[in-house]
Amino acid sequence: MSTTVKVKSVEHLTHDVLRIVAEKPVGISYEPGQAADISINKEGWKDEIRTFTFVSLKDEDFIEFNIKTYPSHNGVTNELLSLKAGDELNIGDVYGDIRYKGEGIFIAGGAGITPFTAILKRLEKENKIGNNKLIFANKAKRDIMLEERFNKLLGNNFINILSDEKIDGYEHGFISAELIKKHMHKDLQYYYLCGPKPMMDAVEKHLASLGVDASKIVKEGF
Repeated sequence: MSTTVKVKSVEHLTHDVLRIVAEKPVGISYEPGQAADISINKEGWKDEIRTFTFVSLKDEDFIEFNIKTYPSHNGVTNELLSLKAGDELNIGDVYGDIRYKGEGIFIAGGAGITPFTAILKRLEKENKIGNNKLIFANKAKRDIMLEERFNKLLGNNFINILSDEKIDGYEHGFISAELIKKHMHKDLQYYYLCGPKPMMDAVEKHLASLGVDASKIVKEGF
């Protein structure tokens, strides 16, 4: 069962990421980290359902998504590039396994940052950012979503790693066991993972090699 809502605004967050704000469906409830099935309410697109994560909080009077677009795929995200205020989205079931369980290290790749954006937003609101750290992997600096915001929120606990660029102050390459180990701390018990599957698989192997118990890893199930 889906609800149709009107789009309030569409803007570019980065060169290939859209910030889409829409009306909030009546009766919807979701926790930071959760996602919903979404389609564009246009002829030919209604049945093209994709899953996107809320970056808004449930007590806000709108819903927001930060969506990475892939124009070359000629799919849903490319179609979203032509979305404008007044257009409609179909919002379906809410689900997702990523939940905040306690202080830890958030490890994100590209668009995998979105569940953590919502969780950190909630923690900021509750003054509970604490010692949480964020390791964010991207190809290039221009791909980093909300860099200024995370810098302000986390300071030195915001660690960026770029695979395709070498820039002072940014780690270079891919997330390694050494990088994770450098930022581990006994008070940071949980490891929150979200990103492309190859990255997730590699990070899980790194965590296992560092002796992290699987019960301390929080990741998406779908």
